[in-house]
Amino acid sequence: MVDAGGKKPNDEKPTILLVDDEDQFRTALAKQLSVRGYKVLDVNNGEDAIKIVRHENPEVVVLDQKMPKMDGIQTLRELKTIRPEVQIIMLTGHGSIESARVTGKHDVFGYMQKPTPVDELVEKIEAARQERTYAMLRHEMPVIEKKSFKSWFIGEQNARPGIILIGALVFALLYFLPPSERLQMLLTTPKGSAQEEVILGYSDYRRLKPGQTVAQYYAEKAGLRETVTAPDGTKTRQLLGAEAAMKRAHVMIGVLFVAALFWATGAVPVGITALLVGVLMYFFGVLPPDGVAKAYAKDAVFFIFGVLAMAGAISKTGLDRRIGILLLSPSTSLVRMSLIFAPMVAVTASFLSEHALIAFIAPIFMMVYMGAIKAGNVSKDKALVVMMLLTLNYACNLGGPGSPAAGGRNAIMIGILGDYGISLSFGQWVMYGLPFVPVASILIGLYFYLWSRNKRKITQLDVSAAVRRESEKIGKMTADEYKTAAVLVGLIFLWSAFSARFGMGGPVILALVALNILGILRWKEINAIHWDVVALYAAASAMGAGLAATGAALWIADSFVRVLPDILTSTGSGLAIAVSLFTGILTNFMSDGATVAAIGPICVPMATIAGASPIMVGLSTAFASSFAHMLIIGTPNNAIIFALAKDYETGEQLITMKDFFFHGFVVLLISFAVLWFWTILGYWQWMSFPA
Repeated sequence: MVDAGGKKPNDEKPTILLVDDEDQFRTALAKQLSVRGYKVLDVNNGEDAIKIVRHENPEVVVLDQKMPKMDGIQTLRELKTIRPEVQIIMLTGHGSIESARVTGKHDVFGYMQKPTPVDELVEKIEAARQERTYAMLRHEMPVIEKKSFKSWFIGEQNARPGIILIGALVFALLYFLPPSERLQMLLTTPKGSAQEEVILGYSDYRRLKPGQTVAQYYAEKAGLRETVTAPDGTKTRQLLGAEAAMKRAHVMIGVLFVAALFWATGAVPVGITALLVGVLMYFFGVLPPDGVAKAYAKDAVFFIFGVLAMAGAISKTGLDRRIGILLLSPSTSLVRMSLIFAPMVAVTASFLSEHALIAFIAPIFMMVYMGAIKAGNVSKDKALVVMMLLTLNYACNLGGPGSPAAGGRNAIMIGILGDYGISLSFGQWVMYGLPFVPVASILIGLYFYLWSRNKRKITQLDVSAAVRRESEKIGKMTADEYKTAAVLVGLIFLWSAFSARFGMGGPVILALVALNILGILRWKEINAIHWDVVALYAAASAMGAGLAATGAALWIADSFVRVLPDILTSTGSGLAIAVSLFTGILTNFMSDGATVAAIGPICVPMATIAGASPIMVGLSTAFASSFAHMLIIGTPNNAIIFALAKDYETGEQLITMKDFFFHGFVVLLISFAVLWFWTILGYWQWMSFPA
């Protein structure tokens, strides 16, 4: 913001560069702009302009188009190579349509004929400064105003030096901290010993050999060795010892803390944090190099990549508008969208891929949002876009408890129960879980409606009519739409019928290949997806693998269980509430499948010892693994919404990690309340559970 004279409120002068070979004109204009509050630098040639831009980084360059030696267009190209965010206002003595066409090809903010009135130039400069902010967002360039140590320390989105320093210090502390006695016990207790119940929660417990410890299994499975020097000086290569294994468990706890901190605060760009997870796992030897690479290349990562590219193809052909008419027909107002569409899509997500639903509907919501703000003549309505996209996101998240088909985490829990000789049918799961879904999703829709009611600039919006109008603009279905629809139907069929065999990633990659062969999706368009989101979810998968393999996840789960009060472990309902609380918190930092794999084996024997139903406690664990609301790493749903929630024109990130953290925390509380009071202490009290 600047005042009428161009000054910022803190008196920091915006820097402007004038480049013109006419000395008298340049000097006079520089004085006029200086009087209006700008810091003006001026040069008479393109070569000096390049040097100034490299070292002084002005916000706006006012550039003469016709200069000797290096003309304005040549200078412009060089400046944009050095500072792609800098805004160029081209001045010419020969203003014409042709001049605008030529300069427009080279990313010029605007051109003005000289001599130009100073007040008009100031208006143009201020508009260019605003555009520079958008350009920096597109190029992920933070603006840190170094007014004080505090402002530098806190920083801005994607550049927070203080948070980075805190993360580094905590990681170093965890690395050098000696292992606790409890961690030593967990990693060195042999399977089959009198104390083996303490390691029942290890994710690979069933694969341990009799007499083998977690540390030994981890070292053997990962193929990690260390050099050991005997008393006589002989050096041998042996499997990693317990001390070294515990050090790596500490590393993974540190990685979890740093990644969660950076993702939650935006200390560095999302993709950089994703790479940092791998860097730490590589250089601290958590897994061998090939092991780290495999941990990143999970099926879920290919799924995220494929879904983002598939969403682009659906939007490109216009098929998203057709799908929108079907799914959003009840949403004739924002109230109906919140209270009717939300439970409808949540129940649908209980039986179909919630990730696919997100990928199909989120672009439609973005299309409706962009149309609404244009029709309402507003530049942005953050409350509206947050309401629409996060209602969709969290409703789909909360479809997870509805049936075993809602996600791999549910299949993992059924498998864990089966390992203990406990069977649970599809119909039984639906009976216990489906009543949770509409109640939770209605409350989520109501929350976002009430939260946004006094914040929205667009107060009335018929989503259904908006989608229908957009569909009418493109006329009848084209051949490409029919082809895309056929591929989409085939994809959903493969996901529904063969995901156990081919996973979720394989079918969607096949769909992309098919769309390319059919001439609908080009590689350039596939390559234009938000790779930072793909990297983020790959890092989350790798982190979950490292936490599980080292025993760090076991230690985290054990630490939580040990601090539970007796009142929560003396009854089945209390135990179900306690385990769901821990699961719901942990699943925000690990993948849902990894969370269930780590906690599931603990909750089943705990339920048996407490005389509670393992099914009740196991279902509570599985249900709460759907509560990954706070961080974008928690579930593909969050990652897809984050990737798609960008202004098409400015590139601004409309829903930030801060939005996820704030609203996700509220939704997490609502989710717990519904699970505890409506489900565990509610209708479950009148239902019987198999022994």
